[in-house]
Amino acid sequence: MVIVGVDTGGTFTDFIYKKGNKWGVYKILSTPSNPAQAVLEGLKVILDGQPGNITHGSTVATNAILERKGAITALITNKGFEDIIEIGRQNRRNLYDLFYKKNKPLVPSNLRFGIKCRINPKGEEVEKINKEEIIKLIKKLKTKGIESVAVCFLFSFLNNSHEKELEKYLKEENIYYCLSSEILPEFREYERTSTTVINAYVSPKMSQYISFIRKNLSQESKLRIMQSNGGIISYDIAMKESVRTILSGPAGGVVGAFEIAKMAGFDKLITFDMGGTSTDVALIDQKIPLTVESEIEGFPVKVPMIDIHTVGAGGGSIAHIDAGGALKVGPVSAGADPGPICYGKGNQITVTDANLYLGRLVPEYFLGGKMKLYKEKLEPFFAEMARKAGLTPIELAEGILDIANSNMERAIRVISVEKGYNPSDFILFSFGGAGGMHACFLAKLLRIPKVFIPKNPGILSAIGMILSDIIKDYSQTVMLKENISYQELKDLFAPLINKAKDDLLHEGVYKESINLELYLDMRYLGQSYEIMIPFSTNFREDFHQYHKKLYGYANFDKPIEIVNIRLRARGKMDKPSFDRQTTPSSKIDEKAYLTETKTIFNGEEYPTKVFNRDFLNYGNEIEGPAIIIEYSSTIVVPPKTKLFVDEFQNLIIKV
Repeated sequence: MVIVGVDTGGTFTDFIYKKGNKWGVYKILSTPSNPAQAVLEGLKVILDGQPGNITHGSTVATNAILERKGAITALITNKGFEDIIEIGRQNRRNLYDLFYKKNKPLVPSNLRFGIKCRINPKGEEVEKINKEEIIKLIKKLKTKGIESVAVCFLFSFLNNSHEKELEKYLKEENIYYCLSSEILPEFREYERTSTTVINAYVSPKMSQYISFIRKNLSQESKLRIMQSNGGIISYDIAMKESVRTILSGPAGGVVGAFEIAKMAGFDKLITFDMGGTSTDVALIDQKIPLTVESEIEGFPVKVPMIDIHTVGAGGGSIAHIDAGGALKVGPVSAGADPGPICYGKGNQITVTDANLYLGRLVPEYFLGGKMKLYKEKLEPFFAEMARKAGLTPIELAEGILDIANSNMERAIRVISVEKGYNPSDFILFSFGGAGGMHACFLAKLLRIPKVFIPKNPGILSAIGMILSDIIKDYSQTVMLKENISYQELKDLFAPLINKAKDDLLHEGVYKESINLELYLDMRYLGQSYEIMIPFSTNFREDFHQYHKKLYGYANFDKPIEIVNIRLRARGKMDKPSFDRQTTPSSKIDEKAYLTETKTIFNGEEYPTKVFNRDFLNYGNEIEGPAIIIEYSSTIVVPPKTKLFVDEFQNLIIKV
């Protein structure tokens, strides 16, 4: 069976595969109007009639929200609470933004319905659900063309009987529905409602997409879907809980970076994933960071996700002169169609065009020579914009790259400096199709001593997907005071543990391969937000210490609350092995040298050697300036830097 990882990006769809003992990579332009088309075209070429074990990360759920192209969704909640997703919370990201516009809810007011029923804060029923009212409401839903229903009743995380009662009626109709007590059994009504609504909004579209791919695969093939939490799940679960797949592509990259860096002996890394449309960064300090405080388009998403920060700077980011005459880059991207000018169809200068203009891309070797770059088309566009900006074309090109690098530097400072980490204590783990052209410049800005570039960096997200375990997250609000004993608290995990084991066995995981991680959400009495810590016998002391690390103080006399219990269930998967060279050699293979080109750095033209990465081996060293070419990426080694090849053929650049 062929092992395949597939990552759908804004510009390219990437494939990594292993047939027997041989690895292969494949890239194809994405088809935004029908993302499944590029996926199936690539799989057809790779599988060639053989069955595949496929793991897929998709942007379908994300794009459904960003483009407002999800299902026509209704919200059913308690009477009087229909507008909770519109009221939201009073906090604003930019407090002094005079032009702030709140995003419209995914469910309009005419599709939000209230039913008379009530569970109190203790989980007791105080008003029964009216069955006749349910029947009338179901009839009304039919007349409004509803495709999906989100159900979220007050305190259903304590008692979900009303949601289950309504479910009986919804099951009889041919309408997708989801219950908040199953998607997110936690307190905070707005966040729980928002997460449930998002799931209802994206799941029908995601379900249609996954079903189409599954139908076009052989019966023997397996299909699993990447989640935002860094784990994979079976395709049928992903169709029901699509909210868990929203950041699946970037999550795959972080998992891949963590696993490959660990093999090479590094466990403190800042991941830098620069693609065609955006750049994703994350900080890993010995373990992959998770958050339950994510947002998409301003809507809270409370399911666990890898803590990734995204900025609108990618290879396709468009450069423009604003009304005040200042040069700006992004966040708008040229995407795959029309793409950069050098792709042949675009008419707006992008970051990729600037790299090509400065000689940092080598046209004859781009994408293995299979995709033509039109450098001759750039001159008139650069001349015209340079004239408007009062710059030379070369100054314009370098200015575009400096601005893009500055945008990405700020993103890395958000996840490092602003959280008390010193970037110089980490390596910069660079990947993505465009990452290798910018990594060394970013590292210098941040004083990071080493840049780490794995083999096939342009498809690392796809690699991460085949290195991922099956992971399922569970949570339950408990609201307990700290006087509870360790054993009493441990007993509360029993229902979650039983469910997790059943679910993983259903996923095909062997009993001995199941690993359970227990967590507590804790806070000082009176605080509004919690800290997630691993559950241990010393959970109180651990909370104080972690609070001190985050905020600079701990109040040992203050009462503590345990708000939620969490369980992360991991089903260990067999992972493919990577080739490892055992004997270092300082001599560079003759086949590695391709040509010499001229590249511009800081306004000066440098003769620059170009190497084929496929023939660089363990122990090889290269002084900058140099350009390293491989199928999925181009790596720029600037002057006064030095590159070393490790035993896994990773590139480590000292800057």
